[in-house]
Amino acid sequence: MWIPSKLTRPARLHNAILRPRLLETLEQAPFYRLVLFRSPAGYGKTTMAAQWLNEHPHTGWFNIDENDNDTFRFANYLLQTINKATNNACLKTQAMAERRQFACLSTLFSELFGELAEYHDQTYVVLDDYHLINNDDIHDGLRFFLKHMPDNLTLVVTSRTLPPLGTANLRIRDLLIEVDNDLLAFDEEETTRFFDKRIGESIEANVLKSLHQQVEGWPSALQLIALHAQQKPHNLVESAESMASFNRGHLWDYLAEEVFDLLDGETQQFLLQCSVLDMFNAQLVTDLTGRSDALAILESLNRFGLFLNTLEGDNNWYRFHNLFAEFLRHQRYSQIPQQRAELHALAAKAWLKQNSPQQALLHAQKCEDTKLVINILCDFGWEMFHHGEMKLLQDALGQIDAEELYTQPRLNLLHMWLLQSQHLYNDVGDMIVETEAEFTKRNIDLDDALQGEFNALRAQVAINQGKPDDALILSEQALGQLPSTTYRSRIVATSVVGEVHHCLGNLSRALPMMQQTEKMARQYHVYHQALWALLQQAEILLAQGYVQNAYELLEQAFKLVKEQHLQQVPLHEFLLRLRAQILWCWNRLEEAEESALKSLEVLAPYDETKSLHAYSMLARIAITRGEIDKASRYLDLCNSLMSRSVYHIDWRANTDLANLLFWQMTSDMDSIQQWLLHAEQPEAACNHFQQLQWRNIGRACVNIGEFDRAEAIFTMLDESCNKHNLITDKNRNLVVQAVLSKRQGRRELALQQIKQALELTNSTGMVGIFLCDGSQICDLIQELVDTKALNELELHRARQLLREMTSKERNRSVHFDENFVEKLLNLPDVPELIRTSPLTQREWQVLGLIYTGYSNEQIASELDVASTTIKTHIRNLYQKLNIANRQQAIETAENLLKLMGF
Repeated sequence: MWIPSKLTRPARLHNAILRPRLLETLEQAPFYRLVLFRSPAGYGKTTMAAQWLNEHPHTGWFNIDENDNDTFRFANYLLQTINKATNNACLKTQAMAERRQFACLSTLFSELFGELAEYHDQTYVVLDDYHLINNDDIHDGLRFFLKHMPDNLTLVVTSRTLPPLGTANLRIRDLLIEVDNDLLAFDEEETTRFFDKRIGESIEANVLKSLHQQVEGWPSALQLIALHAQQKPHNLVESAESMASFNRGHLWDYLAEEVFDLLDGETQQFLLQCSVLDMFNAQLVTDLTGRSDALAILESLNRFGLFLNTLEGDNNWYRFHNLFAEFLRHQRYSQIPQQRAELHALAAKAWLKQNSPQQALLHAQKCEDTKLVINILCDFGWEMFHHGEMKLLQDALGQIDAEELYTQPRLNLLHMWLLQSQHLYNDVGDMIVETEAEFTKRNIDLDDALQGEFNALRAQVAINQGKPDDALILSEQALGQLPSTTYRSRIVATSVVGEVHHCLGNLSRALPMMQQTEKMARQYHVYHQALWALLQQAEILLAQGYVQNAYELLEQAFKLVKEQHLQQVPLHEFLLRLRAQILWCWNRLEEAEESALKSLEVLAPYDETKSLHAYSMLARIAITRGEIDKASRYLDLCNSLMSRSVYHIDWRANTDLANLLFWQMTSDMDSIQQWLLHAEQPEAACNHFQQLQWRNIGRACVNIGEFDRAEAIFTMLDESCNKHNLITDKNRNLVVQAVLSKRQGRRELALQQIKQALELTNSTGMVGIFLCDGSQICDLIQELVDTKALNELELHRARQLLREMTSKERNRSVHFDENFVEKLLNLPDVPELIRTSPLTQREWQVLGLIYTGYSNEQIASELDVASTTIKTHIRNLYQKLNIANRQQAIETAENLLKLMGF
C-alpha cells in the first residue's frame, strides 16, 4: 500500500554547481536539532539539501505530497524514512504505526525514541515540501519530535512557508540552522559558475551581473534562462531582459514561449499526459500514454534537463520540478481539457497495476467515473478500511449517487462501518433503517451471510445506544446467519452477546462469551477485539468478587498490549482505567494515580470530554489522601465536562461518587440535597454501574437524614446483589449500610454489617471503601477489635484500616502554611539558619510536600506548576537550609515539627 518512491532522495544532477558558502554553513548541522530550508518555489531547496547530504550514509528522505496530511499515512512514511536512515533501528515502532496502534504522534514518537536509545550514528531525516502539510496534529507531533528527539538526530525540512514547529524557540536556543531564500539565491560568483557550466561559452560579466540583479538570484529563473541560452546562445541578453519583472503569469508565458513551444508536438503531448501524475515510472507512463518507449523518452527528457527530477531507488521513479509541473497542468487545462476525464481514468487503471488502489481511487474520483470508483471500492474498499484510509473512502463513497450506492449492499455496509468507526452510532442506526427501506423498494434481497453482517452491525449500534435486549436478539441472529469464514462479524456478534449478558447481570453467561470472543480474536489476529474481551472478562470477575483474578487478567492484557504494540490505541485507556479503579480500592494510591495519569496521555489526541473517567478517579484519589484543594480542581473540571456532553450512566455515576465524597468530607449538605433532587434513578440494579448509581442515591439520603428511603434502597440493592452474584458491590454497600444503621441508632446491626464487610474484604481486598467513610465507622471497627469479635485475618485487616484512618500521613503538608511558618520563626529556639535565610512561602510548601513523601512530579501536580519549577524551588531551599538531599530535607522538617509540638 506504500509508494517506494516517496522515500527516495533526488539523485544529484550531473551539472549542478557546488556551493561552498552554503555547505560551510551546514557543516555544524550535527549540533542542531533543525535545519530549515525555507523559500518560495524554485529556489533549489531540495537540490541544495540533496547536494549537502549526498555523501552522508545515514540519511532518510520523505517526499511529502498533499495526501500526507492524513496522520496515519504521515506517521507510517516518516517511520519508514527513519528506518531507512538507521538501518532498521525502529522496526517495532514502524509495526505499531502500520497497525494504527497509536493514539497520537507524540505517544508514537515516545516509543520511537525509546527504541532508538541504543542507536548512536549521526542521522539526518529530510521532510521535503513540508509546506503541503496543514494538519495541526502533525505539526503538534513534530514539535514534540523536535523537543525530545535524540542528540544524534537532525531534522531537515524544506518548505515554502515558515512551518509551525516552534522555530522561534529553537532559534533563541541556537538549535536552528535556517537557510532562507537570501542564502539559497545565487550570488554573482555562483551565477557565473552556473552559466559557465551550462552554456560552455564565455559570457560578459556585465550581462551576468544584470541578469543576476533582475532575477535576484532565483535559481529556477536562471535554469530557464540557461535552457533558453543553450538553444539560442546569442540571445542570452534578451532572455535576461524578458525576466525583468515576471510574475506567475509571465513565468507561464516564458515557459511556453521559450521552452514548451520549442518542443515537437509529440513530446508536448507526452508531457501534458504525464502531468496528470504527481510521480511516475516508465510502467505507469506506458499504461497512461500507451507508448512502449516511455522509459527512453523519460531518460531523454532527464538528460535534456527539462525539469524532470530523478528519484533514487529502483524502478526509475521521476517527478517534474514543482514549477514545471504547475506549468504543465496549466497548459493541459487550457489545451486539452476534453482529455481530463480520460487521462485520470487511465491513471487510475495504471495505479491499480502498481498495486496502489488508494492512488487509483483518487484519480477515479477526479475523472468522475462512478462505475470505476465503485469497482475499486468493491475490490479494495475493505482492504483500504483495514489500512486506515478512512477519509479517502468517505470522500469516494460520498461521490456515489444514492441510487447507485443502494445497488451495492456491501458498499452500504462499508459506509456504515466508516460512520461506526467515528462513533456516530445514531447516524448509523438511521442509515440502517433508511437502507433497509431502499432495499425493499428496489426488491434487493440479502443472502444470509450479508444479512448476518448487517445484523452484527445493528447489534453493535444497539449496545452502544443502551438497548441490550435488541442487541442480544440481533447478535444471536447474526451468529446464526454468518458463515464461519466471516470472522470479523462473528467476533463482533459474539462480543456483543457477552456484553449484553454483562449489562443484564447474567455474569455466568457473559464470562464464557467473552472468553470465546478472546479466543476467536487471537486466532484471527484481531488483537483490538482480544483486548476488549480481556477487559470485559476483568470487569465481570471484579463484579463477582474475584478482584485478584481480575487484576491478574489485566496483567495479561498489559502483556498483549506490549506484544502487539497497542500502547497508543484508545482501549489502552480502558485498561489503565480499570487498573486504577482496582488499585484505588486496594488503597494503593500512588499506583492508581500513575495509571489514571497514563490513561490521560492515551486520550490526549481526543476531545477532552473523553477524559471524564480519568479525572473523576484522580479526584477520588485526592479525596482519599485528604488533598481537598486538588480534589476541588479535578471536580470543577469533571463537572464542566458533564455539562458539555452526554455520558453513559457508568461515567456519570463515577463522577457523582467523587462529588458526593467531596461534599461529605466538606460537610456540604446543601450540594448533596441539590444533587439528590435531580439524581437519575436506574430502572434496575443488575450490574455494577446501576448498583453504583443507586448506592450514590443511598449515600446522599444517609447524609441528609432520609434514613427510611436509604434503607429501602439498600434492601433493594442487597436483593439484586444476591440474585446476580454481585459480591464486590455487596461489599461496598455494606459499608454505607453500616453508616446508616449507626446513624439510626442501631449499633449492633452496624457492627454486624461492618464485620460482614470485613469478611468479604478477605477475598476482595477492598480497603478503600472503608476509608471513604472512615470518620463514621472508625469507632465500629475499633469496637470489633476490642471485643475480639474478629478472626485473625479480619483482625489484621481491621488494625490496618485503623492505622490508615488515624494516620496524619495524608495531612502533614498542611502544617507548613503561613500561620505555621510565622509562629515557627518567632520561636526563641528556632535555628539561626532558618531565621536568617527564610524560605519563600512556596518553598515552605515544597518542603512540606517533600516531608509528606511526594515525588517532584506529584509536587508539581499539587501546586499546578512545571516540574522544572519544582526543581528550582528544591535547589533554592537546599541552598538556604544548607542541606544536600531529600532525606536531610525530611529530617529538617521533622525537627521543625517537633519544635512546634508535633
